[in-house]
Amino acid sequence: MRQELTNMLEPSASPHVAASANRPPFAIGWKEHLQFTEWNLRRICVKIDTGARTSALDVVRYELMETAGGQLMATLYLALDRRHPGRFTRVHTPVLRTVLVRNSGGMREERPLVETAVRIGPIQKRIRITITNRSSMRYRMILGREALANDFIVDVSRKYLLTNWTTE
Repeated sequence: MRQELTNMLEPSASPHVAASANRPPFAIGWKEHLQFTEWNLRRICVKIDTGARTSALDVVRYELMETAGGQLMATLYLALDRRHPGRFTRVHTPVLRTVLVRNSGGMREERPLVETAVRIGPIQKRIRITITNRSSMRYRMILGREALANDFIVDVSRKYLLTNWTTE
């Protein structure tokens, strides 16, 4: 599979390509790993959710604060390892704005919207993510259509199609 994906790249291309390059989309499964490159978080299991427009990340809690310059910042407390639910990773990130989202139960919910760089297989791109408590959900993160646009096509019958790509 990796050889097939490598053949789609130009011979001089680096092993990690920018999003939306002039190439066909990469096939991904319904479940994949991604890396938050700016937050130094690797091998985060995500569910690919083509029914969701936006992406959502689970937080145990978050704190919003305004800087002296008026920028809204969030401190996120992430519990990404189900085997160690008491172990948190703290991330500081700017908040673009708050958005109104319809959650999986159909209820409207106001959430902070952040933007960060991720790597999914060979693709590096910036995506927008809403922040919410997904502790009752099976997957800590869902990747929605906006994050997938122009770069991926989903094979819902398979999972982890990009595992051969390095996540260093």
